[in-house]
Amino acid sequence: MGFFGRIRAYFRSVESAEYNPDLDEFQILIGYRFVKENLLHLCLSHRSFSHQDNRGQKSNERLEFLGDSVLGLVIAELLYRDHPEAREGELTKKKALLVNETTLASIGRKIRLNNFIRLSEEEDRSGGRQRPSIIADAFESVIGAVFLDGGVDAARDVVFRLIYAHKRDIITDESQRNFKGELLEYIQSRGDGMPHYTVASEEGPDHRKVFNVEVYIGSEKYGVGSGYSKKEAEQKAAAEALNKINPSAS
Repeated sequence: MGFFGRIRAYFRSVESAEYNPDLDEFQILIGYRFVKENLLHLCLSHRSFSHQDNRGQKSNERLEFLGDSVLGLVIAELLYRDHPEAREGELTKKKALLVNETTLASIGRKIRLNNFIRLSEEEDRSGGRQRPSIIADAFESVIGAVFLDGGVDAARDVVFRLIYAHKRDIITDESQRNFKGELLEYIQSRGDGMPHYTVASEEGPDHRKVFNVEVYIGSEKYGVGSGYSKKEAEQKAAAEALNKINPSAS
């Protein structure tokens, strides 16, 4: 292996325990220092990086699953305490705006999270570092890692500073519109139950998979959407459904 090959191999190592000034900077940006450095490496490792060269390294997908739940719990708790007179539908709408992909990707860019995500060379060249779904998923993974490393109080502190402290700006920003939240509120206001989303098909390789999602209200299909993440596809399906049943909301 040549000199540049050794350099690339060095920076691809997920398990390296050596001091890394970039990761030190990242911890300053999120306001939390990890005790277990392996969690820090893992939460920043996209599945394309873990599949690169068939190295069999773990990706941040499991941490994303955990972080999504922790984030939802923390935001729900904060909203519940701060808005004692708000109805369930209003709380649901606010929560959806604070935890959706658009919001997480926007904040992720502001704290330069996308600069620290470990991607395969192919994914990086194809623009993955700027893809909202990848940034938002990594954000959730970071929250999951903080929760495992420091507990719920540490996770709450990070979520509060990075997201909830900016609640007013996020909720009033029209570009952060969340169609899933709007559809849910509208359906609940009519007493028609809950919309449910189904993945109709998946296309492409794991690191570039496209999800095709359908949204149903009762037994009737109201919208379809496609995206590089289930969340993105669900948002598009919800937008189509909302336009169908309530055109004035578009």
